[in-house]
Order: sequence, then structure tokens, then C-alpha cells
Amino acid sequence: MSVLAQRPATLSRSRACEALGLSRTGTYRRARRVQPLRCARPQPRALSEPERQAVLERVNSEIYQDASVRVIHATELNHGRMMPSVSTIYRILRKQGLSRERRPQRPSQRHAVPRIITTAPNQAWSWDITRLPTLQRGVYLNLYQVLDLFSRYPVAWMISRKENAALARHLFEHAFNAHGIEPDTLVVHQDRGAPMIAHSYRDFLESFGVRRSYSRPRVSNDNPFSESQFKTLKYSPGYPRRFADIDHARSWVSGFTAE
Repeated sequence: MSVLAQRPATLSRSRACEALGLSRTGTYRRARRVQPLRCARPQPRALSEPERQAVLERVNSEIYQDASVRVIHATELNHGRMMPSVSTIYRILRKQGLSRERRPQRPSQRHAVPRIITTAPNQAWSWDITRLPTLQRGVYLNLYQVLDLFSRYPVAWMISRKENAALARHLFEHAFNAHGIEPDTLVVHQDRGAPMIAHSYRDFLESFGVRRSYSRPRVSNDNPFSESQFKTLKYSPGYPRRFADIDHARSWVSGFTAE
């Protein structure tokens, strides 16, 4: 535009645009459109201030202090009391800074990184359960295995068709008696699977004077020794990938742990 404005008077706009490769229509100054002022029109069905205050009092009443807006809206309508729409209630609450979650929330929890120091065998054990596939599609066996953290020796193992806390208690009772575990001398580390957090299993360990250690929630590498042992087992050259039955699995695992 500045080049065209300074062109000689003898040079027409068309020839100048042709020389510069510009469109003639785009070289004219355009007046900026002035947007007309829009007056806010009052909504005929808008709630009045007393009506908004009544909605706030109803929503913040003692019976609804922990209920969500949708629950309040549905409950009031079921009782035959008129209420504005859910979006209107949210808009009223938003203006007052009350649109956050109304129901009780569980406070955030921080779990410390599990740290176990062991200087001799039978001071700390780690255990877990892994699934062994069978020749029948969708049917698995469960391998329970308990490792000594100092020596990495499998102090106890068991194969079962089920996974529950009763079998875990049976396995540990056998291991405690076989290794002569004294009260208050052993720490057992595990993840947070259903058998590990069952009350019956925890009460059983406490009766033997065994302390418990747990992995952090949703942290897969807090039980590395048991996970590593299972990977070594399943990636060994002789692993059959699928077992014919429970006797086949017990025979193979027995030979693997004896090596």
C-alpha cells in the first residue's frame, strides 16, 4: 500500500499492480466496520434475586450438603417441589464459588517407598502369585512362590487352581514351621493383591509375630525380586508355555526350583 501511495502521478494503479503482481481490489483502504452496541435485554424467565437466594438455601441445606446437584434436582422434583434446571443451579453456584465437588472426598495419601535391609537369611521374605496357562483355553493355574530376599532362595511354593487368602495362610504356616521362624524376626513383603490384603491373612501373620511390608498402590516395580523370579521361570529354555494339568505344572516347577 505504501508503494502504491508513492507512485508517480503518470503511473496508473492498474499498471503498478500488474508490475508488482498484486490484485487491484486489495490495494484500496477499507474502512473499519463499527460494531453497533448491543444492549443486554432482560430475560423474561430469568430468576429474580430472591428466587436465586432460595435455590442457594435449598442446595446448601443440611440434608443436601453432601449431595450432588443432579441428586438434589431429582429429589426435589420427586417431592413435587419446583426447581430450576441443573445448568441454572450450577450457574448460581458458580457465581458464589460453590461449584466444586460437594461430596466427601478421600484425602490424598502418600505411601513411602518400601525399604527392607537384610543381612542374613530368613530376615525378610517376598512373595507373589503368577498365573500358569494350561492347554485348555482360558484355564490357568496359580503359582504361589515365597523368596528369601537375602539368598533369593525359594523357601516355599505351591500350585493351586484357586487364588485366595486361605491358601496363602496354608503356604506360610508350612514355611514358618519348616524354617523355624521365631516371632518378631521376619518381614514379609508383598503387593496389594486380594489375598495379600485380606484380613484373615493379615491376622494370621500378626499371630506369628511377622511384620508386613506392602508395595505402593499402582507401582509395579516395588516387588522386583518376585517379579524377576517369575520372569526367569517363564523365559527359561525348558518352560513348556502351557501345562497339561496341575501335576505336570508341579513336576516342572519342582525340577526348576531344584536346579
